[in-house]
Amino acid sequence: MLDMLKNRINLNFTRFSIIISVLTFLLFHYSFYAFVFKNHSLNSFGDIAFIISLMIAMLVANFFIVYLIFYLSVYFGKFLFSLTFILSAIAVYFVNTYGVIVDESMMGNVVNTNFQESSSFFSFKFVIYILFLGVLPAVFITRSKIKKPPLKRFLITSSLSLLFLIVLVFLNAPNWLWIDKNSKTLGGLAMPWSYSVNLSLLFVHKAQDNKKEIRLPDATIADTGKSVVVLVIGESSRSANFSLYGYNKNTNPLLSQTPGVHAFKAVSSATYTTAGVKSILEYKNTNKLYEILPNYLYRNGACVIWRTSNWGQPPLHIKNYKTDQQLKVACKGEDCNYDGVLLTNLEKEILACKENKVLVVLHTSTSHGPLYSQKYPPKFGTFQPVCNSVELGNCSQEELVNAYNNSIVYTDFLLHQIIEELKKLKDYKSTMIFVSDHGESLGENNLYMHGLPISMAPKEQYEIPFIVWLSGNAERLKPKPDEVLSQYHVFHSVLHFLGFKSPVYDKALDIFQ
Repeated sequence: MLDMLKNRINLNFTRFSIIISVLTFLLFHYSFYAFVFKNHSLNSFGDIAFIISLMIAMLVANFFIVYLIFYLSVYFGKFLFSLTFILSAIAVYFVNTYGVIVDESMMGNVVNTNFQESSSFFSFKFVIYILFLGVLPAVFITRSKIKKPPLKRFLITSSLSLLFLIVLVFLNAPNWLWIDKNSKTLGGLAMPWSYSVNLSLLFVHKAQDNKKEIRLPDATIADTGKSVVVLVIGESSRSANFSLYGYNKNTNPLLSQTPGVHAFKAVSSATYTTAGVKSILEYKNTNKLYEILPNYLYRNGACVIWRTSNWGQPPLHIKNYKTDQQLKVACKGEDCNYDGVLLTNLEKEILACKENKVLVVLHTSTSHGPLYSQKYPPKFGTFQPVCNSVELGNCSQEELVNAYNNSIVYTDFLLHQIIEELKKLKDYKSTMIFVSDHGESLGENNLYMHGLPISMAPKEQYEIPFIVWLSGNAERLKPKPDEVLSQYHVFHSVLHFLGFKSPVYDKALDIFQ
């Protein structure tokens, strides 16, 4: 160490970038690969090849970033990577010592930790980590004398590195689902990306939460009658697998026998959750943050209840918000481990509302992949055999579809239960609206799950169910059976049903007479 402080180290630019990449790989990724070896099978040559390629990809990605940043600025590169090694040493100390995952929530804890709390973690072991994994590499970086290569050599080396990385990623396409399933953990163990990316995400999401939405014009309540809407936001439900839409397997045994149920054709505006949920809650197609339905109704005098086992909704400004974990406290039975928990004491909570106009939003996760077989209680395993693997390509088409169909059978049960709850509210005019955030691919054209750009997505990813139930004292529906609805119909239909008058109301997007 003293020699490094006294003497400068002459290194070739490429060799220096390789050394930094290898040091990052060796010093900070024991827990990352321990997780990979523990949670990924090693039953075939393909499995071993994937893990080796994951290591190579990490080395090449690190090399590319180091090579690029140091070429842009040697002085900034030295500062940045000296800091990075010290921060990575701190992060990996907590990972190895306390078994933490450096995800977004953990970065939130770090940001909100005071000095007294943080100082309690200091120990001799902590100092050793900082010294040998952080300070010594930082000294090596600052004392290294490197000379930039010619522009031509830089362009060739960086281009080849990036091309190699892209090819390696696509060669491992069969493992994308496994990576996606474990992305939170893998991302929380990969240094320095865990804390740098997740810290950025934390501030971005905080900015979004604190961003002032554009208020809509005030609404007024036209009548004093009691009315309630239960809006159920489905997850990854595609209409093709609902028997209500003509599917040849009976995935809707209860709803198909329930009077007052209507199924309309509909399409989603996107193929991923955040955009789909936003479209369900906003009054028109816009890239701006306008006041969404729950916030708008709450501000204008409605009782709004939001219950969720999912995520991805725009910022909510309501009082009554509960997660599935909070609802579990008062829940009893096997449904408490599934989306049935969202119905816990629902009738009681509606009756507790002081306002006559009530909106209940249930944001479910019932058909979220890839493990569809874990989204419903065992008694709803109507179709067998089922796929129990996250690597969907390893399952037969029958197993995959059966598991997904069972999640639809459970959805059918939940919607039927909601209707039965609403029937008990004799003093209320009531309706249930079920609409999904997007659809799902189940192996058609070798595509799985969702997320393709809407312009190139197959119909399975955007043709969604739009199911409505009306109580006996509610108005009629006006869409024709072959009319295709959008997610934007929800906002205006709920406004009408609850008796709100608003300047933004669009009669053309209202499903009620």
